[in-house]
Amino acid sequence: MLRYLVKRIIEVIPTLILVVTFVFFFVRLIPGDPAQMVAGPQATQEDIEVVREELGLNEPIPTQFVKYVTGLFKGDLGTSLRTKRPVTTEISNRYANTVRLTLLSLAWSSVVGIFLGVWSGRHRSKWQDYMGMTLAVSGISMPSFWIGFMLIIIFAVNLGWFPTTGADTFASLVLPAFTLGTSVAAVVARFTRSSLIEVLKEDYIRTARAKGIKEKVVVWKHAFRNSMISVVTVIGLQFGFLLGGSVVTESVFAFPGLGSLLIESVNYRDYPAIQSLILIFSLHFIVINLLVDILYAVLNPEIKLS
Repeated sequence: MLRYLVKRIIEVIPTLILVVTFVFFFVRLIPGDPAQMVAGPQATQEDIEVVREELGLNEPIPTQFVKYVTGLFKGDLGTSLRTKRPVTTEISNRYANTVRLTLLSLAWSSVVGIFLGVWSGRHRSKWQDYMGMTLAVSGISMPSFWIGFMLIIIFAVNLGWFPTTGADTFASLVLPAFTLGTSVAAVVARFTRSSLIEVLKEDYIRTARAKGIKEKVVVWKHAFRNSMISVVTVIGLQFGFLLGGSVVTESVFAFPGLGSLLIESVNYRDYPAIQSLILIFSLHFIVINLLVDILYAVLNPEIKLS
């Protein structure tokens, strides 16, 4: 196991180098002058040049890149141009909110998606299957911002059950979590159904049925575990998407998370914050992929880590 982990960590180093390089240069293609944003609308050209020099934006791009990479090795993500505070402080203030929202979204969507997929797979080509897949397609098709607005109108404005903003209480997480997890539940349901149908065609399933084992036991004890191999991959990747893709949902609910921070940073041309956020989102995917590979061996001992 340790040898495998070391090997995988070494393999992701080139990926990290490419991500850091791409993010640094891509961010600088965003239209607008951050020095002018910092100086203010009434600033003269001389004031803007002074700010540009203070921020180091007048230095050659290669020099800025070297300083950026050197700072990463020191754990320094830079200073936010928008708030004048360290980027690590800005991210740490919101990171926990996004993680809580993501975990709640992933929890309910995984449970609902798996049960919906198993229900549809067990009753293939029957009304249960058509109903389940109709719900799944609807969940994927509906835009998250529309779902969010509908939930706000019904459960916040009309019924007054949940708040529309904030992240201080569990109630404030319910509507954003449902909005964020709807598409994930649909994706998990479709993958679970497809995977289960394939497993139910195997010879050992037919043998179990021939022995007179109850259908529920065949499905949940024999077929379900093996069908989860591909589903775990989907759930793991969806977790990464939720962490980095909550921008729309957080904007709709004015949720103080990393997604809304990214929007604010892009609007302000806050290079250090944008670079750091995208780098963190990329690291999430890398770590999650590693954890998914390890879960393979847990779900199916026949899969060896090599």
